Amino acid sequence: MKTILTSSVAKASEIILKNNLAAFPTETVYGLGANAYSSAAVKKIFIAKGRPSDNPLIVHIGDIGQLPSVISKIPLFAEKLIAEYFPGPLTLVLPKNKNISSLVTAGLQTVGVRIPNHNIAQKFLKECGVPVAAPSANISGKPSPTTWQAVQQDLNGKISCILKGNPSRVGVESTVVDCTGKTPVILRAGGVTLEQLREIIPSTRLSRLTANGKVKSPGMKYRHYSPLANVVVVGGVKETVPLKSSAYIGMEKTKENGFGVKRICRTKEEYAQALFHFFRECDAKKIETIYCEQVSEEGIGLALMDRIRKASL
Repeated sequence: MKTILTSSVAKASEIILKNNLAAFPTETVYGLGANAYSSAAVKKIFIAKGRPSDNPLIVHIGDIGQLPSVISKIPLFAEKLIAEYFPGPLTLVLPKNKNISSLVTAGLQTVGVRIPNHNIAQKFLKECGVPVAAPSANISGKPSPTTWQAVQQDLNGKISCILKGNPSRVGVESTVVDCTGKTPVILRAGGVTLEQLREIIPSTRLSRLTANGKVKSPGMKYRHYSPLANVVVVGGVKETVPLKSSAYIGMEKTKENGFGVKRICRTKEEYAQALFHFFRECDAKKIETIYCEQVSEEGIGLALMDRIRKASL
């Protein structure tokens, strides 16, 4: 299969409407899209990524008007979150519309839905005219792609199209919130923080559920975000062994030049945005050990440390 590279929203949307796969940019990471109404199309996602079929997908839409095509019911507290954070890096798990393929939801009667806060993504999704199921556009288990070049590296020849855009500005996936109970429950930390959600719904809490059995959200059950190198969480640069075969990313400034790759970030937001690209850079340079500085888990730090811990498993 030849993978088309394009900047044309119209051309990429044609691919979706032919029930083939098109990768596209969002503010979080690049997504791998398929027509969420077509089981035949959605099945291609699992094949291309090597993704387990019991790992549900998130459905993306271009505007609020498309919500009824994906979900069947919206609780009052979910309406408040939608009003505040759609479009944005927030996915809400709600009862699904019967037309959404059961492959999207891993057989569950719930579905995750979001509207990306990204101009190209919104134009693409509106042009498609159908809900688009889209996990991250990478080989399952590898670091999520934040550039179209990373998508090409993983999926060239396995998908029909890559819609090109700028690097993703958030760098970690959307926050997933289960809205099927009495109060919002965060299943996956992401671009909208716990603190921000509690400003709207003070009772919002983190999930205490284990990842055994069926899960309502991606990122809960399988190994994710992992480079080839061994990822080690450290309190700072003093806990590292600077070698050409090792790398360091964090916020503590250091003049140590012994690392094969080094990235010092000014903020936690910059750290989160850089993480997956850094992992891929280390893989390209055959780094064996990546030291990741631990940060406090307030704000985006919760999502950042979640990704680092899962990458270190």
